[in-house]
Amino acid sequence: MTKEIAILGIRGIPANHGGFETFAERLALYLVGRGWRVTVYCQGDASIDRPIEDVWRGVNRIILPVARNGALGTVEFDWKCVTQVARIKPQVVLTLGYNTAVFSAWLRLRGIHNVINMDGLEWKRNKWRSHERAWLWLNERIGCLVGNRLIADHPEIAKHLATRVSPEKIVTIPYGANRVLSADESRLQQYGLEKDRYAIVIARPEPENSILEIVKAFSARKRNARLVVLGNYLPTNKFHTEVLAAASEEVVFPGAIYEQPTLEALRFYARFYVHGHQVGGTNPSLVEALGAGNAVLAHGNAFNRWVAGDAARFFNSVDECDERIGALLEDTHEIQSMREEAVIRFESGFEWDHILHSYEQILSEKFVVDFAIARGDANGSPVRNP
Repeated sequence: MTKEIAILGIRGIPANHGGFETFAERLALYLVGRGWRVTVYCQGDASIDRPIEDVWRGVNRIILPVARNGALGTVEFDWKCVTQVARIKPQVVLTLGYNTAVFSAWLRLRGIHNVINMDGLEWKRNKWRSHERAWLWLNERIGCLVGNRLIADHPEIAKHLATRVSPEKIVTIPYGANRVLSADESRLQQYGLEKDRYAIVIARPEPENSILEIVKAFSARKRNARLVVLGNYLPTNKFHTEVLAAASEEVVFPGAIYEQPTLEALRFYARFYVHGHQVGGTNPSLVEALGAGNAVLAHGNAFNRWVAGDAARFFNSVDECDERIGALLEDTHEIQSMREEAVIRFESGFEWDHILHSYEQILSEKFVVDFAIARGDANGSPVRNP
């Protein structure tokens, strides 16, 4: 029997937006290679007047037109996806994120097996207004109830979800990345950078990612090195202007860079990567830094400490960050040791093959149970936590 799955909750593939899209592309291609029939729902715009169906590298894509922009457009798109999936009734659905989990209640009522990746603690992010935070908090609760299986990308997320539902319903599978063994050093030239003479930050420019604290720490004194801060910093955004104003002349803002070879080169040749995320689970950027063999300086919360382990050094204040930056710029032996630890940590559980295999196990549970029922085996049980 051909296994069939629909993937919801992303803007589409091929990946052009972020971590979930990259993961969905990887998983879809992996499952197709394993004989699954995979359908991915993609968000179109008002320029198309009806759904478009096509095939991309063996993956069925359904592109749905959306009239609105921003968050309202996402809500419109998610509702259209759910109503179509409820009608078609695929064997298994994978929903990436819980932001509109209230719609997934309809899938549960229709008897559709829905595995939900519960992402991070989205409702804790500072950027949301009170009513938006309430919406996300409520949908997290609903997602816990209506999902047939919940995937957490970090043990701390799993622990949090276990306060909502039985731990037996939850499985922990982190995010994956590629191991980067080489990169094109010439790509540094356009940014005026020199190998091993800069640190790098790759994060959305939001307060909970500690961007302001990192920039203040680096700018506290002359470094004779650069800090490269990726992302779009707009003069119309109050937080962005605070970051820009705090930066010394040694801090570089090249904008948002999405071209993979350039990103790989910027990571690979950095002296160290600085990760300030305070909220969330297994962050893709941190895993990608480990995969590139980066020495890591990270905010010292439980999420980052589990992901980076002994590969990282940690900070909890501007002064502590300042001190750590100075030490890492001076101590080449420490940097080399941290790079070796980063590779060891990465290979311990963040490689794509292991991650994708774990997902296939969880997505296959329904087929194990259905087969047991069809053969009259009341003791048939699903695959356990990989």
